[in-house]
Amino acid sequence: MNITKKLVVLMATVLFCITLYPATASAAVYTIVPNDSLYKLSVLFKAPIDTIKSDNKLTTDHIYPGQTLYISADAYTVKSGDTMYLIAKRYGITLYSLQKANNKWDNNLQPGQQLILPGIKPSTTSSKTVISYTPAEVDLLARLINAEAEGETYEAKVGVGAVVVNRVQSSDWPNTITSVIYQKIGEYYQFTPVKNGQINNAATDESIKAAWAALYGSDPSNDAMFYFDDSSTNQWMWSKPITARIDSMIFVK
Repeated sequence: MNITKKLVVLMATVLFCITLYPATASAAVYTIVPNDSLYKLSVLFKAPIDTIKSDNKLTTDHIYPGQTLYISADAYTVKSGDTMYLIAKRYGITLYSLQKANNKWDNNLQPGQQLILPGIKPSTTSSKTVISYTPAEVDLLARLINAEAEGETYEAKVGVGAVVVNRVQSSDWPNTITSVIYQKIGEYYQFTPVKNGQINNAATDESIKAAWAALYGSDPSNDAMFYFDDSSTNQWMWSKPITARIDSMIFVK
């Protein structure tokens, strides 16, 4: 994460699917594969087509391979000794549905890996996002998360997304995802990836999931408005109240 040290404004480079950690709100991010349809997804995830369309701001029934959709579903963190069959049996779902929901047809599992549980409703979730968004803004937020928190854990990525959400919710900042991310004060961009062009790089699946997590209210940053790298020597940033320390990232108000 690049933090410029010339001015405080640049220092404030502000800026887990939801599914991925039990402490977060839950939202699965499913990637469309060939021959998928909204009807098939509705059956698989036991979710009404209208709900899927509404949650993803879809105006038609058209979907395409590679497209990612938010689906309300719980997730499971793989533990040592788990198999796809045992996980499916434990949650009362078919092995096929578990394989299909995760596009995973082998049994190579790693402890800590996350699997979507199709048809299992999230145990802790809000039914609505905490701020409004467009599909383009979900992608924009995910790309910012990817650029700012590459190499950090999922929790840190969610924290980055949460800072953007917190700014949108605050009367002190612009009120949309796009305007917050592209905000420029004087001649300085608020976010380094906007300045250096890394914002244009495609987001990973994990960053997309982190974006959804933040949109649905997960906030490991604890209401932070700024973040910076722990190697920073900027005293102004260090003087602000610290709300969270995640990996090498410091979150402050």
